[in-house]
Amino acid sequence: MRVIAGIHKGRQLKAVPGKNTRPTTDKVKEAVFQMLGPFFQGGKALDLFAGSGSLGIEALSRGMDSCIFVDNHPKAIQTIKENVSMLKLDDQVEVFRADAFRALSASAKRRLKFDLIFLDPPYTKVSYEKILEIIESEQLLNSDGIIYCEHDIHDQLPDTYSSLTVKKQTHYGGTIGVTIYQKI
Repeated sequence: MRVIAGIHKGRQLKAVPGKNTRPTTDKVKEAVFQMLGPFFQGGKALDLFAGSGSLGIEALSRGMDSCIFVDNHPKAIQTIKENVSMLKLDDQVEVFRADAFRALSASAKRRLKFDLIFLDPPYTKVSYEKILEIIESEQLLNSDGIIYCEHDIHDQLPDTYSSLTVKKQTHYGGTIGVTIYQKI
């Protein structure tokens, strides 16, 4: 696992030990960031279900100003902190060990708004619609903000959801589905 582009291009990232996380492959990450940007002119990102932090770190490398990383597993939090420290990104990030729904609630209380939100939960374990509902009701996404959803290929996410509309929907291999929403 490595950073694909930007100021940290080519740097290796540590993976979360064990088999509880499923890292986004470099091939998928490269294709996805071509759809998302591929580079950013600042902004704030949220990497929910962050795992190793690979997606949020890629966004920082490509120009995001800051990123909040959230995961519920201690090994993931430790790995994110190691990757962030290794790349000297400490002043651009916040790392929290928390349930995703609690993290969204805490973000709302802090009146945070994001330009990019990554949702890559364990497949079939989380309701994307429930997460999208909270993001929308708490107004956590800026105008023109983007939500990246990585999901099982058999999950069919809605084409629109409140003020969100599908910008791109595609499949990689036989198991990975990607749906990208943009706030209109």
